[in-house]
Amino acid sequence: MRSSQPPPSFSRALGLFSLIAIAVNGVIGSGIFVLPATVAALMGPASPAAYLVAAALTALVVLCFAEAGSRFEETGGPYIYARTAFGRFVGFEVGWMFFLSRLAAAGAIANACAAYAANFWPLLRTGIGRAALLTAIIGGLAGLNVLGVRQGAAAVNALTIAKLGPLLLLLAAGLPFLDPARFDLVPDPGAVGLREASLLLIFAFGGFENASVPAAEATRPRRDVPIALVTAIGLTAILYVLIQMVALSVLPALATDPTPLASVASAILGPRGGTLVSAGALVSTVGSLSALALVGPRILFALGAWGDLPSQLARVHPRFRTPHVAIVAFAVIAWLVSLAATFSQLAIVSAIARLLFSASTCLAVPLLRRRQPSPSAFVLPGGPVVPIAAAAASVWLLTGITRGQAIAGAAALAAGVLLYLSSTRLQPRLRGRG
Repeated sequence: MRSSQPPPSFSRALGLFSLIAIAVNGVIGSGIFVLPATVAALMGPASPAAYLVAAALTALVVLCFAEAGSRFEETGGPYIYARTAFGRFVGFEVGWMFFLSRLAAAGAIANACAAYAANFWPLLRTGIGRAALLTAIIGGLAGLNVLGVRQGAAAVNALTIAKLGPLLLLLAAGLPFLDPARFDLVPDPGAVGLREASLLLIFAFGGFENASVPAAEATRPRRDVPIALVTAIGLTAILYVLIQMVALSVLPALATDPTPLASVASAILGPRGGTLVSAGALVSTVGSLSALALVGPRILFALGAWGDLPSQLARVHPRFRTPHVAIVAFAVIAWLVSLAATFSQLAIVSAIARLLFSASTCLAVPLLRRRQPSPSAFVLPGGPVVPIAAAAASVWLLTGITRGQAIAGAAALAAGVLLYLSSTRLQPRLRGRG
């Protein structure tokens, strides 16, 4: 049984809507604007079934996060869950992988943002223009989050509404064009591309866990975090499946289309529709970055607060009551990563890291029932059945990665081990923790 973490001087300003917005912003990023074609190339008319399979597997993990989240009020999400259940070392590795996933996601989405912005202003595609855009967006979001969690959450909320608008308009215009002969909602169990498509869609459905991290700034974290997680994944699953069905119905050559949703909008709404979706994609990427700018620094804060990284990361601004050092550190590293790597490289790192910390959270749930009891906690029915099934699903997806991807994941874990060993030698253990 661990001792309590000293409460940080945060403002509890995140209500249920803000937590849902953080989760939705984490899930709906740039992927939905390009993945319909990629998944169609792997699964053809059965591609909506691939979304349903991925959504079902993700739902198992979401339920585990919901139960774990109902037992904590501290900042840290998966890191805190693993640390409490498995001890300091495993907790650190999970926190490290979670940080890498947020960092990789920020870099990947920043690259996508620059690409979409270049459709309107070609000078932003490369060189100084691209660097200036990334600096302005990442720096601006960091500054906003330093000023207060209310300001950061307000940006997330506004951008969530703005990003959903074009997608809902596309669906409203596209649903009359649905042709059931062009798609299949029942997957073929022997489909060759099913596991590959499901692994790819982990990146599309991932990000819901963002809402579990800033629990110390939520007004009612034990109640609202589980509701936000389940609501977000349900809404996005419906949205994704419907979009894939519309795209298949409207575009016969969907699998080879480089800008599928823009092409769908152009086919349904004319040239202005394509422009609207392209603008929506740009807003969507900025919205996802806004959620990462709020969540990413909180995992650094938690690692610093528990003595696993330098304690300076756990400093809270006396006026704004935000983890200002962690916010600046995350922004600088994310900026460097966005300039140095490509979208596809970073998306792979993020997906593998997500599978690892998702599996750890699922396996932690049965232990947390004993080590972190709470009379008001949300408890999954069936004892260990759902956590074991969710962990098994994560492992099943991991077996589908390539050798290169496995090497990248192993390298990230090894780097975490080295960082942990350095931290334990250079940082004194905080009394009562570990």
